[in-house]
This record gives sequence, C-alpha cells and structure tokens, in this order.
Amino acid sequence: MKVLSKAARPEAAPALFRLLSDSALSRSALGACRFPLAILDASLPSRPITYVNPAFEGFFGYGAAEALGRPLAALVFRGDDALAHRLLAEAASRWQVRVWGKDGEARPVELALGAVRSADGRVTHWVVAFSDRSEVEGLRAELQSLRALAAAP
Repeated sequence: MKVLSKAARPEAAPALFRLLSDSALSRSALGACRFPLAILDASLPSRPITYVNPAFEGFFGYGAAEALGRPLAALVFRGDDALAHRLLAEAASRWQVRVWGKDGEARPVELALGAVRSADGRVTHWVVAFSDRSEVEGLRAELQSLRALAAAP
C-alpha cells in the first residue's frame, strides 16, 4: 500500500491539485475584493445568483443566504426583469444605473458585466460588479447648485 504525503499530492494529481488551488485562489480574490460582486448562472432563464462577495452583502444589505438562488432583478432592480435582461443582452459591458438595497434606498452605481464562456463559446455565467457613484453624484448635484447660485442675479 502506497501512502501519499502532503508533499506528494501535487505530483500525484497535478491537474486536480492545480484546479483546486486555482479555485481557492479565485474564491479568496473575489472575497477580498472591495467592489460588490455577484455571479449569475447564465444557463437558467431567471439568471439566479450563485455567489456574492462580502462587499455585496455590505453594500446591499443582503446576506449570501438571502441572495443565492434569486434573480438579480428581484434584489437590486426592484423586480425590473426587463432591465436585467436588457443589460445582459446588450453588447456594452458598463452602465450607470440605479439599484436599491434591502433598506429601500436607491444607490447610483456603475454596473460592469463580464461573461464567462465554456470551451464551446457558450456563456455559462455572468460576473456583475458594482461601483458606488453616490459621492460623485452628490458632488455633481452640489456643483450644479453652486452654478445656479452664481448665475442668479
């Protein structure tokens, strides 16, 4: 009987070891990312969420258990399925949109989409990243207000 040590594992099944290492590395990177991220399953018509990172949970107020298996539109677009489908169908990958958190507050964001494709070119997942634009929009409103005051007689 051959006993494998931990040091021998990479040589025993290099492809599996590399796959598991890459998977763990990817999970760690997504978890450490400070941008809210969600991964959607593209194989189902509802495009359910299969992963959210801690930044998503903090930004939107939904825990992973509440988000997983639900369509993105149900969580952040107030049920606007048409908007979600339009974003996924468009060729562009970035939009400035409003999303809503669990608390009901609107949040201006830049939404970026990335398709994950299988070897045959079929889209299997969507990666959705959100960049908070609240501060930028607040500064823009303040600037417009100051311009209006300066233009007033």
